[in-house]
Amino acid sequence: MDKTFTPKQMAKNLHVSTTTLRRYESLDLVPDVPRTASNRRYYTTLHVQAFLALRSLIKGFDLPVAYDVMNVLKKGHVEQALWKINLQQYNIQIEKQRVEEIMSLIHHADFSVYRNIQVTDEMKIGEVAVIAGVNPSAIRHWEKEGLIRAKRNPENGYRVFTARELKKIIVLSSLRKTVFFIESMKQLLEALETHDLLTIERTFKAALQKLNEQLEKQMNGITEMMRYIQFLKRE
Repeated sequence: MDKTFTPKQMAKNLHVSTTTLRRYESLDLVPDVPRTASNRRYYTTLHVQAFLALRSLIKGFDLPVAYDVMNVLKKGHVEQALWKINLQQYNIQIEKQRVEEIMSLIHHADFSVYRNIQVTDEMKIGEVAVIAGVNPSAIRHWEKEGLIRAKRNPENGYRVFTARELKKIIVLSSLRKTVFFIESMKQLLEALETHDLLTIERTFKAALQKLNEQLEKQMNGITEMMRYIQFLKRE
């Protein structure tokens, strides 16, 4: 007979509250919870693995991703869940490549062309956004935070960015997902201004290390998810 657990036992094993367990259930992230003849809720080993998978996915991926994957699995769409995870793995690979690309960019003095696009000292915000691969709103935010500075075209008042500012924007865009605080960003950009390559390299190595740690958490999440899928297949 399958071993069963009370809500308190389950919460204690997972180091969460019973309220958290109920929230996961209400969001349709785990199998429906059965009740005893006396109407008491109880969990099985299937629920244990479901919760383990969920908690591990939350650590490795964004919360919406973890919730989405678990919701899809509950509906029985295993392949769909796997492809969702595969996309996240692809994204972190692209992010790693981008950080490495920017590190290479900083080492090269020539910045007249970037990704086959001509770089000038009179670029509009839309042009800069396309080159850096970010939304104009992000650039305005960084300007507001004092991370970058735009000139104003005296004829029409439009923002104009130089090659130097574009390089800063590219650096900011490459590190924005590695959760750097504004002050850390300011120090990095000051190092960029003074060509302090040692500080810049240290920052990018820290960014890569953070991605490595995130990847490890993702792999742990995938391991627990695959165990959960095996449980589901046996049901």
